[in-house]
Amino acid sequence: MRFDVLTLFPELFAPHFEHGVTRRAFAPKQVDVRLWPLRDFGEGTYRRIDDRPFGGGPGMVMLAEPLERALAAVRADRRAAAPLVLFTPTGRRLDQAVVREFAAGPGALLLCGRYEGIDQRFIERHVDIELSLGDFVLSGGELPALALLDAVARLQTGVLNDAQSHEQDSFSQADGLLDCPHYSRPEVLQTPDGSLAVPPVLLSGHHAEIARWRRERSLELTARRRPDLIEVARAAGHLSKDDEKFLASLRL
Repeated sequence: MRFDVLTLFPELFAPHFEHGVTRRAFAPKQVDVRLWPLRDFGEGTYRRIDDRPFGGGPGMVMLAEPLERALAAVRADRRAAAPLVLFTPTGRRLDQAVVREFAAGPGALLLCGRYEGIDQRFIERHVDIELSLGDFVLSGGELPALALLDAVARLQTGVLNDAQSHEQDSFSQADGLLDCPHYSRPEVLQTPDGSLAVPPVLLSGHHAEIARWRRERSLELTARRRPDLIEVARAAGHLSKDDEKFLASLRL
């Protein structure tokens, strides 16, 4: 798959592609990322890419014409059709379901906005998908673009050492619940406040009991921190009678 990133700051991307487990997707171009510096399509001697907003107000607005030129260049080079994604606080929240859609597709064009925003005429003419990381405002679209690329890369075959790793992640299981807590060595961790032991059930070797413990911890964590996900799982029929009995026993 191929992702074309239109950005004013291409230098922010390269380090991310060279480190960590996701480099296994980026280095061989299993996830092929191509960076398009928007300043190359700017106007005049100073490669202007923005101007003051009509109607007054603070900040600057990214101009439609340089973006039109950049988009035309990307589409001519890419040839195959792909959606144009804009990262904006007004977009649909980026979640694991969206990530899975991109991970199974041909890729996309990722437009990283800056300043107060982008000329609305360009958005209405060209943008297919608007995405947001959450209910907060960032300085630009580069961080959301990196988040999407990272999430997509780790779902590709061969990227994770264990192919089942991402299937156990929060939001990734069929029921959409949060993942359970995880522990590793030592069995007893010595701290200034005392000893902290691994839950005994995880050392028991009893697979059914371990599975039950993990399920209950997942349910409890989700009920306490994201009760909305419990309601979604319940409505979809993903909660068993044992799940409901356990949830009823919690003091929330």
